[in-house]
Amino acid sequence: MATLGPAVSSLRASLALLDSSISILDEGVSDFPRLRKVLQTQQHFELVPEAVLKQAQQSLANEISPAIEQLLSTAESHVDQLARKEQSLKARSELLEGRLGSQRNSAVGQPARARPMPTSQGSSLTDPKALQMKRLQQKKDQLQFAIERLELQGKQKERELRKSMAFVRQENN
Repeated sequence: MATLGPAVSSLRASLALLDSSISILDEGVSDFPRLRKVLQTQQHFELVPEAVLKQAQQSLANEISPAIEQLLSTAESHVDQLARKEQSLKARSELLEGRLGSQRNSAVGQPARARPMPTSQGSSLTDPKALQMKRLQQKKDQLQFAIERLELQGKQKERELRKSMAFVRQENN
């Protein structure tokens, strides 16, 4: 049995080496499920052709643009309405200031009916002529305010037209 001793020891060494190799392989392979999951490619975003994307954008724009245009026109009409209201309030304020100023002037001196108004020739006007002059002056002031308001409205319409033309040009591009 002396001749079998080295073979047995060699077999034992081979077995120890095999056990060592198996444990090393086991350690290396034990992480495979995690590595498989980590290395697995997942498609998070679907790639879409550019033509399909542009078509979707165009349909979305076609769907939304009428609502946006309606909102813009509503907002513009409200802004116009507020601007007209502001102008009329300014005109009314100036008119009332003028009336208040003329009442103060007449209160400081004689009453308006008793005080004669001088004309360009230096003579005084009678009471009905003074009232008529006052009414005509007020009417003139009102007409001036109306003209100013109409001019402002005209300018506003021009701005709106320019905006709409710019919007149309932008849509065509």
